[in-house]
Amino acid sequence: MNFEQLINSIESTHIQLSSQAVKQVNSLQTIRNWLIGCYIVEFEQKGEDRATYGKQLLLNISEQMKSKGNIGFSDRNLRQFRQFYLTYPQIWQTVSAKFKNAITQSVSEQLKNPNDDSYQELMLPVETLINTLSFSHFIELLRLDSDLKRRFYEIETVKNAWKVRELERAIDTLLFERTGLSTDKKGVIAKIKDQKPFEAKDIVRNPYFLEFIGLEEKSQYSETDLETAIINHLQSFLTELGRGFCYEARQKRITFGNTHYRIDLVFYHRVLKCHVLIDLKLGKFDHADSGQMLMYLNYFRKNEMTEGDNPPVGIILCADKDDALVEYATAGLENELFISKYMLQLPDKQTLLNFIEQELKNQ
Repeated sequence: MNFEQLINSIESTHIQLSSQAVKQVNSLQTIRNWLIGCYIVEFEQKGEDRATYGKQLLLNISEQMKSKGNIGFSDRNLRQFRQFYLTYPQIWQTVSAKFKNAITQSVSEQLKNPNDDSYQELMLPVETLINTLSFSHFIELLRLDSDLKRRFYEIETVKNAWKVRELERAIDTLLFERTGLSTDKKGVIAKIKDQKPFEAKDIVRNPYFLEFIGLEEKSQYSETDLETAIINHLQSFLTELGRGFCYEARQKRITFGNTHYRIDLVFYHRVLKCHVLIDLKLGKFDHADSGQMLMYLNYFRKNEMTEGDNPPVGIILCADKDDALVEYATAGLENELFISKYMLQLPDKQTLLNFIEQELKNQ
């Protein structure tokens, strides 16, 4: 062994064992959070003095833990721990195997039994999930509204070694739905690592159902595809929007200084007597989107309004939204700016089910 080989050996050992240490810490943190959630649920159901705390239980736990010098136990975090247990009761298998001691003995038999899960057979081994995903991954998975979606994203995250940001991007850009609609399912999934995060944008009806668009199967779906489909089926789109919408422009260009911006769709509402500006995006709502829309509204108010017109209305149509963020970002704009969600035509459930089963077999 020469000196260079010595350095390489030391560096290799450091990298490998450090990586294993991080994974070990992550898995233990995940198990800790699950157990805390389990204890909270058990107390809510069987606690001798549970009536004393009622709806303030999580806040009281948070304050007590903080007074004892423990950090990371905000009522928000505790709520996530509780939801984590309720969503993943199967983790009990791993907890009981790893900790055959007093930590788990206090958990009642009732709470050790998994809840009903329509797609339990599609779930990866619990040990694989615990050892592969960080708790931050699980936080993203908790916000999904169905077990089938959760199974899909679990499998793809493990298979593709997605970081949390990549999983978040996949969810926010409707990968589950787009995969069901696309013929090149592998290609759509592979593209997640190469994509830059989409910035959310776009709608008053919450959510708009765009199933009338009738998107044809193709390898990938983008914002342009969605916009094109809307324009091509404008009559149906106007029907869904409601009465009074008159189409005026698409990709309308406005200029500030030397910078050009394009408003996706512009309508005039003959009943409200005002312009309605619509932005379309595959993605999650971001506070910057309301600022951009406000810029559009100010432009129209100054340059496009004619005598008798009311101030323009902005509509942001997005794939998902954080209600708290939307409320903050649109404060004072309730009558001008509406944030909503659109839903693409739901893909055939069996098609997605077959795809997930195939992905599971390929693990």
